[in-house]
Amino acid sequence: MRLVIQRVKNASVKAGGITVGKIDNGLFVLLGIKKEDTEKSAEILAEKLSKLRVMGDNENKMNLSVKDVNAEILVVSQFTLYADTSGGNRPSFIHAGKPDLAKKIYERFVSKLKENGVKVATGSFGDYMEIEALLDGPVTILLE
Repeated sequence: MRLVIQRVKNASVKAGGITVGKIDNGLFVLLGIKKEDTEKSAEILAEKLSKLRVMGDNENKMNLSVKDVNAEILVVSQFTLYADTSGGNRPSFIHAGKPDLAKKIYERFVSKLKENGVKVATGSFGDYMEIEALLDGPVTILLE
């Protein structure tokens, strides 16, 4: 699994012109799933993300987690995080997880975040989406 995590002041995602997910202060997360990933890997990364200390404290130092500041997480599936351009200029996505497996793992990731007491919004799995985000910092972290 691959996560691109961005701290945001707000973020939203639309599918078919309808807002399907929206957060204020928190983290916007693009989640890529590869063929070999499992629900267990989703649980491990969700646990890590829920405790990740990237939110600012009173001195604006990254000392707090989303739970500490009552922030939210917007999770959007992003198979293109596993793009492979080693064979030319057109990306191949052969390393990305198949949609049925990826959806199951994505849903487990989201449910584990919720089990950890995090407020979570999501995109629309497998759909074309329009995303707006106001980055804060900017802070961008990659997790695998």
